[in-house]
Amino acid sequence: MKRRGFLLLGAALALAACAPTAPTLGADGKPLPKVYRINPEDERVVSFRLLDSVNTLRGAKSLTPLAFDARLNAAAATHSRDMSVQNRPWHFGSDGSSPLVRVQRSGYTGPLVGELISETYETELETLSAWMAQPDTRAIIMDPAARFIGFSWFQEETGKIWWTLVTGA
Repeated sequence: MKRRGFLLLGAALALAACAPTAPTLGADGKPLPKVYRINPEDERVVSFRLLDSVNTLRGAKSLTPLAFDARLNAAAATHSRDMSVQNRPWHFGSDGSSPLVRVQRSGYTGPLVGELISETYETELETLSAWMAQPDTRAIIMDPAARFIGFSWFQEETGKIWWTLVTGA
């Protein structure tokens, strides 16, 4: 009898562990965002997941796929870290540099198509979705002249992520 009770207790605990937990709600009654942590071993996956998604969106409109450019990636990484230092999402560096100056400093000699930035706790795909939802940022991703992409981020200890995407022709 004790054995049967022990098995039933074990089964009940196992089922309780499978039960969905209610999300933590903020003061506004909405679920608090979950922190999206990017581990060093996941960095390539994050980058290529974004690239594949961008190229899928472009392919649906019969646009040329984009390819990573190391110089544009470097410019994006520099700006993501700099936005964190400044604690504000904007297109100017702490030294007053513009996106054009930053890509030139990185050694990129082609035309700059545009730069997208974001300050968020969201994933790269949620951020891409937000960019695609706005006509001005969508135009940079879907520009027919674009051939190259730079993409990077800086994640703070709090989990906040500073995303930068740069496109060039």
